[in-house]
Amino acid sequence: MLKKSLAVIFIFTSLIGVSQIGGTHSFQFLTITNNAKVNALGGENLTASDNDLGMVFHNPSLLNDSMDNNLVMNYVNYVADINFGYVSYAHHFDKYGNFGIGLHYLNYGKFIKADATGVISGDFTASDYDLNLYWAKPLDSLWTIGATFKTLYSNYYSYFSSAVAVDAGITYFNPKRQFSFAAVVRNLGIQIKRYDPEYRESLPFDILVGVSKKIKHAPFRLSFTFNNLTKYDLTYNSPLDIAETNIILDSSTVQRENKFLKTSDKFLRHIIMGIEFIPVKNFYVGIGYNYRRRQELKISTRPALVGFSFGAGIKISNFYFAYSRALYNLAGASNVFSIRTNLNTVYKKLNHKKLS
Repeated sequence: MLKKSLAVIFIFTSLIGVSQIGGTHSFQFLTITNNAKVNALGGENLTASDNDLGMVFHNPSLLNDSMDNNLVMNYVNYVADINFGYVSYAHHFDKYGNFGIGLHYLNYGKFIKADATGVISGDFTASDYDLNLYWAKPLDSLWTIGATFKTLYSNYYSYFSSAVAVDAGITYFNPKRQFSFAAVVRNLGIQIKRYDPEYRESLPFDILVGVSKKIKHAPFRLSFTFNNLTKYDLTYNSPLDIAETNIILDSSTVQRENKFLKTSDKFLRHIIMGIEFIPVKNFYVGIGYNYRRRQELKISTRPALVGFSFGAGIKISNFYFAYSRALYNLAGASNVFSIRTNLNTVYKKLNHKKLS
């Protein structure tokens, strides 16, 4: 029973880490978003920041001096007892740039502990942790560079692992054209303590590129994120696909069409699309589409809205609230809640009340 429970943990971690091929890396939880806006825009975004400290988790070069003394808290209530979240704080130093710290965790809930005969002797928990240190500094008025140092820890009952990793990013933002470009190298690191002393596992290394453009004279912003750029072909052979596919090899037309569809499918699996409706500064509605998520997790007879996501955010007083929902399959979805504030503003308001 215990071994089966641990197997479930490893399999589930691979499934929800949809930005990498499942099962090929350890610490797959690093590929999961904990931010409401990013979740609404398809699960990955490097550029649609709007000074959201929570997005620094995805791109460290988004950290800027307007996030000084900002605090963000994200929470995700997932299926069963699984939940994960994130908390982060940032501070600006005139000489050294912008610094931040963030903790990302994933708790898989409780599992029954039993021997081979089924005799229950208690329960146990399993979890993953990621402590991040951020740094970013502008190169000029348009370009900013940033980096993240990560310390990772994983606890699956009697299996433990630790690792260190680094992210590096660069962002270009032109406020006149409302255009943003970013590139990030993610999870470049090494496993220090192994689950099994005989096997060293790799981290989910990735290279990503993103662009965003706000439409002139219209309250819409489009975003495109290209991920998994280290591996072109993300497809795999599924018994379900083989059973449902009927290809006529004698027809050259069908073969050409099939080749085009296969090429398009491989290309689109790298792209995540998002659109935001921003009628005013402190409110947005976002919709995202993750093609790869839809292709891998949908049921062909009932695809429904698998792969789509949506959410909204609004500022009330000194706090910014956001919520999003991403549809993974017919059986479940992720609901992400985010709250952030500027502590400087909160302190000023409290002091003003005391003086008055």
